[in-house]
Amino acid sequence: MIAAALKQQVCNTIDTRRDEIIHIGESIMDAPELGFKEQRTADRVKETLEDLDLSYEEGLALTGVKAVLRGAKPGPTIALMGELDALQVPGHPRADPKTQAAHACGHNAQIAGLMGAAMGLAQPEITEQLAGNIVFFAVPAEEYVEINYRIGLIKSGQTTFLTGKQELVQLGQFDDIDMAIMIHTTGPDVSDGSMGLSPSSNGFVAKNIRFLGKASHAGGSPEKGVNALYAAQLSLSAINAQRETFRDEDCVRVHPIITKGGDLVNIIPAEVTMETYVRAKTADAILDASHKVDRALRGAAMAMGCRVEIETVPGNLPLRNDPVLAEVFRDNAARLFGKASYRDYGHSGGSTDAGDLSQFMPLLHPMMTGAAGTHHQTDWCIADHEAGYLAPAKTLAMMAIDLLVDNAAKANKTLAEFKPAMSKDAYLDRQHAVFKTEHYPASNETAL
Repeated sequence: MIAAALKQQVCNTIDTRRDEIIHIGESIMDAPELGFKEQRTADRVKETLEDLDLSYEEGLALTGVKAVLRGAKPGPTIALMGELDALQVPGHPRADPKTQAAHACGHNAQIAGLMGAAMGLAQPEITEQLAGNIVFFAVPAEEYVEINYRIGLIKSGQTTFLTGKQELVQLGQFDDIDMAIMIHTTGPDVSDGSMGLSPSSNGFVAKNIRFLGKASHAGGSPEKGVNALYAAQLSLSAINAQRETFRDEDCVRVHPIITKGGDLVNIIPAEVTMETYVRAKTADAILDASHKVDRALRGAAMAMGCRVEIETVPGNLPLRNDPVLAEVFRDNAARLFGKASYRDYGHSGGSTDAGDLSQFMPLLHPMMTGAAGTHHQTDWCIADHEAGYLAPAKTLAMMAIDLLVDNAAKANKTLAEFKPAMSKDAYLDRQHAVFKTEHYPASNETAL
């Protein structure tokens, strides 16, 4: 009865601040920023927290913002999260004209939902019934874009990893958190429901690749050159030839692109660059596929007699959604959309750095409707403000109440049943070990 009354109170409060919450989401949509650069978006979060008299830490992993709402009694700490960053979608009608950044994945709705949840929960009548704490955590750089820029941040000592949650783990900002929850907005591909959950999703590593050949006049003396573009083309064929060696159950995805194909049309290309992700369902499958991709790259360089530089950096680890938190989500989202609107999805081939957290703490990353268009495309937007902005705010707040009332019985059940895939230290060791740059042929060898 206490939980039901508290949930009704937070939902009523969120409804009264409806226009503010929608404005947060829409204003962020119109001012998108790329990862580790989200200064204006972070400022909007700070303004809301100040309005709620919540003190906060800022500048975490460059732009992250973290506030703690403390319950009246001791207990577990739950992080409610939203992501600050956009991604690059040229041609999106609300893209930044200079950076081409656009919120074509719904992170603006995550921040609006997070701030709406804070508005609903930051009331003495609520906190006096809670055993534990709630962290409102606006985190940077989930989208894995501008790889070279982020590698530059690492080389200059500004970060250690390429995504926000990884960096925040490295900095110890999740050490005081026991479990984490966030909600991702989706569109009409929700399979005729309004909410759903995949049990897992892929992880990945990323690669920067550079083939180095020898320039020569393409018409007058092509025999004197070593064509790096042909080596890159061969590597794409070799990677494609590996695909039937990937197990179906590992859900491997490899999708390389050529980012530089040469300099002048009448010059044999001496430098060609590529990028790729290597995704899979398990950490071991990622490493196996990564090895096969490297083998294809080396073989292509050998065939053309040029060199190849392969820089591998850690992406995200696979997502493991917590089943106990999933039950709490289903119960509370059904209050808004009805039980019949819930859908169980299969494994997702996409990736998120929330997967990193799920290796060592209970985590939930479900989907709720509200958008129109396709993820990461020019037609994406939050079309239904009630479903896209307000429903996540209410669901996050109601989940936090369910977990922390009754002496945090549900939160303690979640922790008791959780089985980590690895410890935090083992996670960090594994991700640090991914960083590798290989040169083939090696410096003491010669090209063919």
